[in-house]
Amino acid sequence: MVCAEKSAVILMGVPFLFHAAKAYEQAGMMLKEMQKLPEAVQLIEKASTMYLENGTPDTAAMALERAGKLIENVDPEKAVQLYQQTANVFENEERLRQAVELLGKASRLLVRGRRFDEAALSIQKEKNIYKEIENYPTCYKKTIAQVLVHLHRNDYVAAERCVRESYSIPGFNGSEDCAALEQLLEGYDQQDQDQVSEVCNSPLFKYMDNDYAKLGLSLVVPGGGVKKSPAAPQAKPDGIASAAPEEEEDEYSGGLC
Repeated sequence: MVCAEKSAVILMGVPFLFHAAKAYEQAGMMLKEMQKLPEAVQLIEKASTMYLENGTPDTAAMALERAGKLIENVDPEKAVQLYQQTANVFENEERLRQAVELLGKASRLLVRGRRFDEAALSIQKEKNIYKEIENYPTCYKKTIAQVLVHLHRNDYVAAERCVRESYSIPGFNGSEDCAALEQLLEGYDQQDQDQVSEVCNSPLFKYMDNDYAKLGLSLVVPGGGVKKSPAAPQAKPDGIASAAPEEEEDEYSGGLC
């Protein structure tokens, strides 16, 4: 590892930036074998910066993604940052499909860590890119993910707005995704846990990415899941008599005929 890093430092003085970056990356992978993951990631990040300076963004992005995978189980917050950096590199190169794939990894990690405010923003960015590349069916799935995240944030208004705004996506209105979300929001608003659970246990929700499927299965409506019932008539305070019913019309008031 020391030799590889020393080689990188020497090469930085000559126009072999790519080779210097490669040496840093190799040093990082050696540290990974030694289970020194934070130090490994630090060197790979350095290599990525040098790849960018060298004009090889694809290699920089692959290095960052590799670093994210290394650290994901140890430091998810750092992995999110690395995946977002990778997505930015791909987006700058107008490689939107690769960018949105990395954003998806970041979103799922944020959900797993219950960082719902950040997750909502990340999923919205995914959705915008899928809309740009005209992958509308995936936009529908991202809308479901958004709604589940918003409801776990206890923000019914944001969830409803999310569905309403999605009506502008071609084909969403009238899709099974739209119908399921409307049913979900209705159940949530009416505090009907049975209806909410029925929707979240449907194949449409259960076969989403595991992190989002878990959000659905763990969704609890406010108020303990008791269905709203019509308001009962208020009891009158003691001492106040109920209004007397109207007197029945005298059957003889009109005479005998």
